[in-house]
Amino acid sequence: MKTIDGRAWAYGANIDTDVLAPIGSYQGKDMLAGARNCLRDVDPDFAYNVKEGDVFVATDNLGIGSSRETAPQFLKTLGIRVLVAKSYARIFYRNSFNIGLPALVCPDADKIEMGDELSVEPSTGDIINKTKGETYSCQPIPAHLMTIVEAGGLMPYLEARLKKSA
Repeated sequence: MKTIDGRAWAYGANIDTDVLAPIGSYQGKDMLAGARNCLRDVDPDFAYNVKEGDVFVATDNLGIGSSRETAPQFLKTLGIRVLVAKSYARIFYRNSFNIGLPALVCPDADKIEMGDELSVEPSTGDIINKTKGETYSCQPIPAHLMTIVEAGGLMPYLEARLKKSA
């Protein structure tokens, strides 16, 4: 996977799936319409200002709450291309990879501020904060999960494997 360059959308701890994908915001018809509600109660401008390639940053417990699959889907739909946090809820973490959205575990996530320009290499775990001139070392994403991300998510990965074995 190539390096992801984008602006940081930095938030604190305990960003839960209820604020990422509020109840009733998605009825299975239009993912973008539902995604426009992402973080509306925390940052009403987020969904309308995030750009393709941006980076979502949180501190502890990103994605706690329900197992709502639409939480990482909304972030990806809006243009977020990588997640960075000190820790994740387990189901949210796995759901992110299932849709092809890499999630880095980064002890220095709290050093990243809103609007910092970042260059992220998910496979090595390296983040360069161009705004601050700092480099952060995160846990590299394991090769088997990077293979799923590069395929576009778990379903495209499995479909490709099934075609190969047929």
